[in-house]
Amino acid sequence: MTAYTATVTVRLKEGVLDPEAATTKRALERLGFELRGLRSADRFELDLDAESAESAADRAGEMAERLLANPTIHDYDVEVEPRE
Repeated sequence: MTAYTATVTVRLKEGVLDPEAATTKRALERLGFELRGLRSADRFELDLDAESAESAADRAGEMAERLLANPTIHDYDVEVEPRE
């Protein structure tokens, strides 16, 4: 088994209202920053042991599907790196 860190980034799907991002965007614009758009996301870092990076990614994806994301309204990405 090898130690990996899987990073799962969860964000709302295109077209789903994101009130947190809208509020933050307005605040940034009031501070003088020009933005085309802003999206909020949650990031989870999972430390786990697996036979391979692919196996670690599969397990992290299952965790995202079952708990970390709601597939109806969220998209998610999984990135895996070996942990030293």
